[in-house]
Amino acid sequence: MNAKKGMISFGKIKTDLGKGVGLSSSSEPVEGFGTFGKQIPETNLTEMKEINPEDEEETKQLQEVMGMTSFGKKAKSFDIQEMLDNITKTVRLTKSSHTQSANVTTNHPLETESRSTDKKESKKNNRKESPEPSSSTLVKNNYTSDSKIVDSDEDENEDDGNDSDGSDIGQTSETNKIPCSHEIEMHHGTKAVIAVAADPSGARLASGSVDYDVSFWDFAGMDTSLKSFRTLQPCENHPIKCLQYSMTGDVILVVSGAAQAKVLDRDGFEKCETVKGDQYITDMARTKGHTAALNSGCWHPLIKEEYMTCSQDSTCRIWILYKPRGHKHLIKCRAQNGVKTIPTTCAYSKEGSVVACGCVDGSIQMWDHRKNFVNTSLLLRGAHQQGSEISSLSFSYLGNLLASRSCDDTLKLWDLRAFKSPVFVAKDLFSRYDTTDCMFSPDDSMVITGESLKKGQKSGRVLFFDTKTFDLVNEISVTNSHVIKTLWHPKLNQIFVGCGNGVVKAYYDPKRSMRGAKLCVVKSHHKQKHIEIMSTQQIITPHALPLFRQDRPKSVRKQMEKDRLDPVKSHRPDLPITSGQGGRVASSGGTLSSYVIRNLGLSKRIEDDQDPREAILKYAKDAAENPYWISPAYQKTQPKTIFQSDQDGDEPTASKKQKT
Repeated sequence: MNAKKGMISFGKIKTDLGKGVGLSSSSEPVEGFGTFGKQIPETNLTEMKEINPEDEEETKQLQEVMGMTSFGKKAKSFDIQEMLDNITKTVRLTKSSHTQSANVTTNHPLETESRSTDKKESKKNNRKESPEPSSSTLVKNNYTSDSKIVDSDEDENEDDGNDSDGSDIGQTSETNKIPCSHEIEMHHGTKAVIAVAADPSGARLASGSVDYDVSFWDFAGMDTSLKSFRTLQPCENHPIKCLQYSMTGDVILVVSGAAQAKVLDRDGFEKCETVKGDQYITDMARTKGHTAALNSGCWHPLIKEEYMTCSQDSTCRIWILYKPRGHKHLIKCRAQNGVKTIPTTCAYSKEGSVVACGCVDGSIQMWDHRKNFVNTSLLLRGAHQQGSEISSLSFSYLGNLLASRSCDDTLKLWDLRAFKSPVFVAKDLFSRYDTTDCMFSPDDSMVITGESLKKGQKSGRVLFFDTKTFDLVNEISVTNSHVIKTLWHPKLNQIFVGCGNGVVKAYYDPKRSMRGAKLCVVKSHHKQKHIEIMSTQQIITPHALPLFRQDRPKSVRKQMEKDRLDPVKSHRPDLPITSGQGGRVASSGGTLSSYVIRNLGLSKRIEDDQDPREAILKYAKDAAENPYWISPAYQKTQPKTIFQSDQDGDEPTASKKQKT
């Protein structure tokens, strides 16, 4: 194509960079994509007629008569210049917010003065150009809008030392993120709740306690009575130390004080149980299971069949759900001198590539999940005080930070890229239970942990620390007992707290929280009422024969009174005997003894007033003359009786010896 210089054409539309945009006339040669082959003459062409002012008047009159102003929707008109002005305002506001944050971080007086003067000049220019910012700019960024509102409210003669306003705004925004405006209280029992777990969807909650019980709570099925739908003892007489749902939420891992961990389904029925190891074997690699009490356990975040447990036998074992007869991998925790040390807690990283254990000697040990578990990938001795259990390890959602909670009353925040010293340390956080945990907020801006009740305190607290400054953002007084387990669900945006008095509390915000506890709060608890309804339909037959007539329908109360008088329907027991001897046998009984008593014993009654000797001697004459029982049997063989005479009674016989 022989296109002219300085011309851009597309079809029949062409533009001249020097003159502007215009349409090519039909007489000019066609350039661009429309020039291949022969040009087809266009026949169906209609000429555009100009609208005369007379026609416009006629249309106006027609609209007035018909009462219509326009046909269809009016097309939106955009002011491009106004849109560009809004964009420039937004850019200037972001620049001013960045300079303000830089002024907060810098400490040099000359720099702060120069930047404050620049900020004032930019304020004046912005006020001259735009007196009020548009609503779209305020909605785009919360921090930018907050700083703009503060700047607009401030005066120009304000002191330069008030740079802490930005941090106050940030702190209030962090406080507003915590869903704690409303709360509900669920009663598990009377003992301490040391394990709390929620499934990933947020439909169910499980709580475990020292009283060996595991309670399941269904938010969609609960009403305001807040009762669990199932309570069971899966591990007999062992306290429940840890509960955790799998990544799919179909099974739950139960870790107790026994040496065997159990996996239950959503309804509490047992799926599998790990094998118990041989306690007489010294080398833990040669036995297939734990030989001592368990301490903690967790599921792999990406592999739904894999879970991990740690025990008092100084090992940490990785299991497969459908192969409970032996562990898949074995991890031995070693102290600095090479001897065994007990892991008190274990955790996976959020992507599942790192396995971490906190030990009794105060060390935090990590292994790479993609390699063998012989040598540690990260090891820090003395992370916490030696001899105090590390009760919890929690990775941030981004994976760069690690929070550790220990029984030495500290909470520490670690940066995994520089794992030699903690980034922040919070002290004087009393922890009575070795399952007191910590975790990150869903946006990694805060670390949440619980505090046990000290002597003299009145209520246990839940504490929120900022991950950037580690300042105490907020605290919640939960109850007059210890705060042990804390769980901030990322999907529901609700906080569940397990307490030392058997109470599980749920904190939520009606605006920011989703489902969960909000479902059961609105359901009112109705007591079941028994409605008086006849079981059969009554058919009225006035002229029926007496045999086929039906009684009139009676109320339930009258029918119950009538049935109460019937001994068969009311199942009346036998009435006591008012006369006779020998208890109930006088009126009933089919045994031989009852027959003898009825016919012989009771027929010939003996009066108690007469002398028994006289009653017996009354039959002596009759027995001598007419013997019936004993004498006839010995009549032929009975020897003749010889009695001693009274004469020989005074002298002793020779055979009888006298006593000396």
